[in-house]
Amino acid sequence: MTFDFIRTDVKEQKIKSRYRQLVCNNTTNQGKEIVIKGKSYLNFSSNDYLGLNNHSEINKALQEGADKFGTCASSSSLVTGYHYAHQALEDDICQWLNKPKCLLFSSGFSANLAIFHALGKSKQSHFYLDKLSHASMIDGAYQSNAKVRRFNHNDIEQLTTLLSSATTIPDKLIASEGVFSMDGCQAKVKALAQVAKDQEAWLYLDDAHSIGVIGDKGEGSNSFADIDITMATLGKAIGTSGAFLTCNEDLHEYLVNFSRHYIYSTAISPAIAWATKKSIELIQKEHWRREKISELSELFTVLLSPDVELVTTQSSIHAIIIGDEKKALLISDKLKKQGVWLTAIRPPTVAVNSSRLRVTICASHNTQDIRYLAESINKAIA
Repeated sequence: MTFDFIRTDVKEQKIKSRYRQLVCNNTTNQGKEIVIKGKSYLNFSSNDYLGLNNHSEINKALQEGADKFGTCASSSSLVTGYHYAHQALEDDICQWLNKPKCLLFSSGFSANLAIFHALGKSKQSHFYLDKLSHASMIDGAYQSNAKVRRFNHNDIEQLTTLLSSATTIPDKLIASEGVFSMDGCQAKVKALAQVAKDQEAWLYLDDAHSIGVIGDKGEGSNSFADIDITMATLGKAIGTSGAFLTCNEDLHEYLVNFSRHYIYSTAISPAIAWATKKSIELIQKEHWRREKISELSELFTVLLSPDVELVTTQSSIHAIIIGDEKKALLISDKLKKQGVWLTAIRPPTVAVNSSRLRVTICASHNTQDIRYLAESINKAIA
């Protein structure tokens, strides 16, 4: 059979309890509940951290954007696809994060590939990635011409040692995540920024799981230090779709001229851009959303049994380490029977023998939800 490896690889996934399949979400009004095959569950697997998805003001802005600009950009940004809505959103993001320039992308994956391909054009470039960096960062780095080194998770000492041996290299980029998607722990942003300054390198942070949630106004990792390049997605805490990069004027100009991922992609929907402006406005002024996440997260930690292995975190993400793939799937199924939707995360997304339940606590949850979640997990793992 042509491409026979397809069947073989899928069969192997099933044997290893790593098989994945699509599940249709039939929820009509997104919130803390999810409807699968007619059954309703409390949803603790969403990235809608601030509970802004389906917010009435954002929905209204989306409709206004569609009426003003249409639902589709209809071309790439460098042809006729760059609308006033895009420019206005970029200006708002620059002001929010105190950055000179911003560039919009269709997804975080695309934005990560774009930056590593652009800066990795030369074989003289050196990239230093945290070992827990997102798959899109790893793919982008290794698909470039740059030399790639990976340092142990949050190991500033090892990173410093690696950089100290490359003092003659002019083009160095340190890359990490602001909040790591599978553990929920934060990068040592201040230390990374200081190392970058000392070693004359640039610091790049994927802030997909930090933006909106971290910082007094939800500005993410930029609340801790001045980050040279920040990437953040719009489809998580911000509650819309797409992604952005912030950077200096020179890099912005370079990406507009040389980034294939930007040049040859249709611009994001101008209606979505208009809705995102409203979302960012709400994020900056509605501090209670971040405060509620912190309060519910603290309650969750207190209520869990001491037998539950929980990764310490200050973010919305709470990883419960199970270990074995089959066991993680079994516990996930037990929770579904109790009306709790909690996805089992397995290799290759996480390391072998570190399969886990990835709990996300959102501003749309309440105290009763958290109590029931903790009770259900304690029962399922006992």
